[in-house]
Amino acid sequence: MPELPEVETVVRTLAPYVAGRTILEARFLSPHAAAHRPEELAARLRGRRIAAVRRAGKFIVATLDEGVLSIHLRMTGKLLLNTAPGPFTRAILELDSGAVLFDDVRQFGRLEWCERIPPNVARLGPDPLEITPGDFASRLRAHRGCIKALLLNQSFLAGLGNIYVDEALFRAGVHPLAQAARLSRRRALRLHTAIVEVLTEAIAAGGSSISDYADAQGRQGSFQRFHRVYGREGEPCPACGTPVRRIVAGQRGTHFCPRCQRR
Repeated sequence: MPELPEVETVVRTLAPYVAGRTILEARFLSPHAAAHRPEELAARLRGRRIAAVRRAGKFIVATLDEGVLSIHLRMTGKLLLNTAPGPFTRAILELDSGAVLFDDVRQFGRLEWCERIPPNVARLGPDPLEITPGDFASRLRAHRGCIKALLLNQSFLAGLGNIYVDEALFRAGVHPLAQAARLSRRRALRLHTAIVEVLTEAIAAGGSSISDYADAQGRQGSFQRFHRVYGREGEPCPACGTPVRRIVAGQRGTHFCPRCQRR
């Protein structure tokens, strides 16, 4: 699933071309692409002007001159500018200049219109790139459970997923099963720094293209070449040479170095 760096990259490559444009027509080639009835959503979007596009967690939020369009790419969704429709095109937004295609192989992604910010976006936690170190440490102390599961919880922080949680925990030297509330303030601040660093570097690299992800121009990211533990089970840790292990934490496959990230 595209995580914060991938969604941020899509927004940055999409917004300059669609902000200020008017949606002339919305066509849904699959009913699964619409969070409600496709014909109703198409009518809501027809004639609307796109004022701005931003990221909220893993959501893409387009503020319209009437209402809000939110898009969740989920596992395999893509927003592509001015390309020809293909076998996996599920929706097309025809603009007064160009078009945006929504491609989705597995058809889990959704487009939704609401009068204001939809509840599933409003419930998101703070952005990892905006929360202060002190607030982050305070929020950790208030939560029980393992740190990996907590960081994946979108109501705690919005936008983190499996890849970047594993990478940040490794950089901070924190075991994925460590209890969040028991982390010292020093380790909590170190983890905050690691999260910001890995997300910033990933955005600069255009995200991680492991399977289907591409930006709005159809370009793949390159940060997967710099993963230190994610997807590297059995390979030597880049810091100490110990084989990277894979366990299940927070119901997700989790990669870590058992020597650098001791409990």
